[in-house]
Amino acid sequence: MEDDETLAVHAAALDLFAGYVHRVGPDQWAASTPCAQWSVRDLVNHMTVEQLWVPPLLGGDRVADVGNEFDGDQLGDDPAAAWDAAAADARAAFAEPVALARTVHLSYGDSPAESYCAEMAVDAVVHSWDLARGIGADDVLPAELAEFALQTLEPQAPMLAGSGLFADPVQVPPDADAQTRLLGLTGRRA
Repeated sequence: MEDDETLAVHAAALDLFAGYVHRVGPDQWAASTPCAQWSVRDLVNHMTVEQLWVPPLLGGDRVADVGNEFDGDQLGDDPAAAWDAAAADARAAFAEPVALARTVHLSYGDSPAESYCAEMAVDAVVHSWDLARGIGADDVLPAELAEFALQTLEPQAPMLAGSGLFADPVQVPPDADAQTRLLGLTGRRA
């Protein structure tokens, strides 16, 4: 995939998640989500923290360099504003010249920044569905984002099953659409 395409998919995935963040009602932050043991607030905090990691990692920091800087609640009194700021910084960091050509030092080892950007896009797509479910919103993902996430994750299916990152895969019909297959692969029931 070309860098511009990766950045466009990443931006679209962040926009999708942001749309749901801005629809969370004041009484919905404690609502449950399909992510075991995560409330809506916990899920938004997780995604915000993921975005906060992007600038230092693209800047060459290692996980140990950042340490526990982003541990705990990062949302404060205005979760949507905290998300917006973190997402804007992540988007800007990935869009810097030659950023996607760098190597990032992730918790599981070194990775091309382009792959990291794609991974972050997939995370935003999957968690958009989780957040939509948590707030009772329309959870139909844009077809192109569901397809991108599915194509990115399918080659990793054997590794994902044993990673603990997702629940065990859910069987879906072989002719299911990309969203249903993505959800099944990541242990979610449509």
